[in-house]
Amino acid sequence: MAGGTTSSARSKMKAKGVLDAGRTNSSSEDVANLHQLEAQHGILGIVLLLFCGTVSSYLCTYLPEALTAADLDRHPTAFIAERAWDNLQVLNDFGPKPTGSRANELGAADYIRREIEKANATAHAAQLVETAHQTISGAYPIAFLGNPLTSVYRNAQNLVVRLAGRSEDGERAALMLNCHYDTVASSPGASDDGGSCAVMLEILRVLSRAPERNRHSIVFLFNGAEETPLQAAHGFVSQHRWAGEVRAFLNLESAGSGGKEQLFQAGPQHPWLIEAYGRAVRHPAAQTVSEEIFQSGIIPSDTDFRIFRDFGHVPGMDFAHTINGYRYHTRFDTIDYLTLPVLQRTGDNILALTRELANGEELGRVGSDPNLAEGYSVFFDVLGLFFVSYSASMGRIVNVLLAVLSLAVPLMELCRQVRRVGERNVLSQTLVGLLGTVCGTAASVGVVLLVANRLDAVGRAMSWFSTPYLILGLYGCPVILMHCFAHRLCSHWFSDKKSPLNLTQTVRARLIGVNLFWTLLIIPLTLANIRSAYIIAVIVLLSLLSTILTSVLGYQGQPRRWLALHLAFQIPTLLWATKFYHLLVKLFVPITGRMGAGTNPEYLIALLVACFGLLCVSYLVPLVGLLKGTSELTARMTVFAMIAFLLGCCTQVGFPYRDESNGEPSVQRHYVTHTLQVAHRDGAVVSEGAGFLFREMDRNAVRVIRGVAKPAEAVPMRQMETCRTMLFCGVPFYSIWHQIRFNNYWMEGPSPAIEQNTLPTFELVRVHQNSSSVRQYSFEIVHRHQTCLQSALIIAPKPGVQLVDWSLMDTVPGTIEFNGERAHFVLITYGLADDAPWTVTFAFEYDPEHLPDGAGAKLFDVSWVNTYWEHGDKHTDEFRKLIDQFPEWAHVIPSVAVVNITAH
Repeated sequence: MAGGTTSSARSKMKAKGVLDAGRTNSSSEDVANLHQLEAQHGILGIVLLLFCGTVSSYLCTYLPEALTAADLDRHPTAFIAERAWDNLQVLNDFGPKPTGSRANELGAADYIRREIEKANATAHAAQLVETAHQTISGAYPIAFLGNPLTSVYRNAQNLVVRLAGRSEDGERAALMLNCHYDTVASSPGASDDGGSCAVMLEILRVLSRAPERNRHSIVFLFNGAEETPLQAAHGFVSQHRWAGEVRAFLNLESAGSGGKEQLFQAGPQHPWLIEAYGRAVRHPAAQTVSEEIFQSGIIPSDTDFRIFRDFGHVPGMDFAHTINGYRYHTRFDTIDYLTLPVLQRTGDNILALTRELANGEELGRVGSDPNLAEGYSVFFDVLGLFFVSYSASMGRIVNVLLAVLSLAVPLMELCRQVRRVGERNVLSQTLVGLLGTVCGTAASVGVVLLVANRLDAVGRAMSWFSTPYLILGLYGCPVILMHCFAHRLCSHWFSDKKSPLNLTQTVRARLIGVNLFWTLLIIPLTLANIRSAYIIAVIVLLSLLSTILTSVLGYQGQPRRWLALHLAFQIPTLLWATKFYHLLVKLFVPITGRMGAGTNPEYLIALLVACFGLLCVSYLVPLVGLLKGTSELTARMTVFAMIAFLLGCCTQVGFPYRDESNGEPSVQRHYVTHTLQVAHRDGAVVSEGAGFLFREMDRNAVRVIRGVAKPAEAVPMRQMETCRTMLFCGVPFYSIWHQIRFNNYWMEGPSPAIEQNTLPTFELVRVHQNSSSVRQYSFEIVHRHQTCLQSALIIAPKPGVQLVDWSLMDTVPGTIEFNGERAHFVLITYGLADDAPWTVTFAFEYDPEHLPDGAGAKLFDVSWVNTYWEHGDKHTDEFRKLIDQFPEWAHVIPSVAVVNITAH
């Protein structure tokens, strides 16, 4: 017994001596070189973050040099931006080109047709160029925000070109490129989508002059009714003879004005498309997270991709410019705010991708090989320098493997270094690191939401709208401060003076806790099939590589070198994380100007900064444990936050909007509709009213509206007197998005100026009793005048009555609800004018025994709404004066509408 005790004691003393020796050696270096660092060294982390953010911002906006006509001899098969620019200049000079307007139906359509004819005339003899001018009418069901509507188009136009391929035998396969040349009212649409059409015209020129045909045919679709929404694309896929050949498409869009064209949707499934993109594109800009965000519905936009996917059942890729979304759908979407490099980069990428797809084997097999259609992809570009893609199934394996290794490797490495004596302390400090990260995340989210709430409460919402740098002070500084406080408090609460770990080992253990935090997040995201988990996976990978390299180089016991290596790996981490910050801030900040007033946009921006702030600082904040104190760091961060708060709340810097005087307009949007309301009964007018309808497009709009319309005169739409007497309040209901989601205000006024001969007619021509319980109504619609006008039919069956059939299409979609009433909503767009009447029929089923007025009972109410979008020369003096009262930094979209409500 005595001998055993002596041996055990000797063993413990030996182990203690080894550990003490190790601690003494490392401790001496710590004291001299690292422990503890001066407080000002914490500022270096902030400087590193800002530096990486600046570099990633530059890379996000970098564009290649543009080629001009002088480069044609040296690059005869290249995309020449200057030639595309000439086309864009002409399209821009037509001004706004909404569907139905003379500028769109006669001007832009004829110009594009002439350019297609020129390309045909200059095509190489080996090429076969076929053209088609499609004028289509049709209808289809679609839903927005879960509300069904029937979209009807009459005489919309498509200009289609087919560049025949070599493989004309057997089953034909074609690639389609799509753009739209129509615009919204009051916007020249240089970026949305004239630039894309100019790019397609140049690609057509380049490919048609090649001495050899492509393997597969290429269809170029220039569609004239996308903003209506998405109608001409449906006309093509449902009615054109070449639509059956299309096996894949590239859709060129824009939600901004310039910058890189982002690949933000692909497929669905069909991973071969992403693989082709990776092989072909020289300047990649593509992120899976963009696809998942767009498809979540948070962005108030849609594209022809939806039509090709849902009605054509064709896979494809969706591209859009997203920089400077302030100009999207405004008068500032002009050629003055675009540059040649924007067209050059887009043209280079789309031309290369077109060649890759049109000459690849997949296009010919996609119709017969189901394996090509299976599986989703994870894809992303790394700072625009190179492109990475892999299957979603591989992504799940990679994510889980990285999550496990990011815990196991550093944990084993650190435990091996401290041997058996400090293993428990390593685990406890790992949990401290996890707790600090969790508490920092919760605190940062709570604080930024509080700041967001207070800014909105004091009337300073969107102070960062024109000055996004304020976001860094308003929200970025509080995020970093909360993480620092959380880690310092956890360190103070759970410090162990008897721990065998030195300070460096303690910090390394807490960094393992950060890995544990990301593991607990990445695995659930992966199991939920959220492919955007790759963002975290890349950060975890960089942390793992840092740990492995530390072990290989033997830096475990050399704190200074370990710290230098750790910070070196934080540079790519910060570049990666700040890239996403810039990408989403540049996307969402302008979008807050058209999201309506129902949601506080401060919350969206605050949460975005909290999330990406966590990505940026998660592996930096635990290093505050190496500082002698954090008071200087936290004081400076607090000062920065206070300065930003003062700038946002008390100076002109925080005013959200700018006119064009500084060359960077960021306007507030306003839709104003001069409206005439008429209710009929048995052929006679029973009531009539008029006024102005204002739409509240952003959080601050109501103050401007009340300033223009006077608070006593502008009433919320649902408080209108007509909400008790007219179907759907008698408002010019043309958009589910604007009427149902946004707040609207009404001000009574004089009647608008209307030329009755330009108004589409909706007249009852026949009533037929099909059976004792089914009655059919026939109406004639006539639209003879070439003007930009949209109609809407709101059909509300009486209680106990049901619309069971109509001539618009084979099915009758469900109803939408507004003001406590339910009705079928039909949107009708007119392209080319037509003198021929169009007959539509509606069949209603009812129980005759329950009709209060017997056989002569009214079965339904109908609201026939007609909205003129380009009607400026017919505006009344009162309407012009009202529009002129809006400030220079406001973009007003005026319209004139007539609402006729009748019971039948």
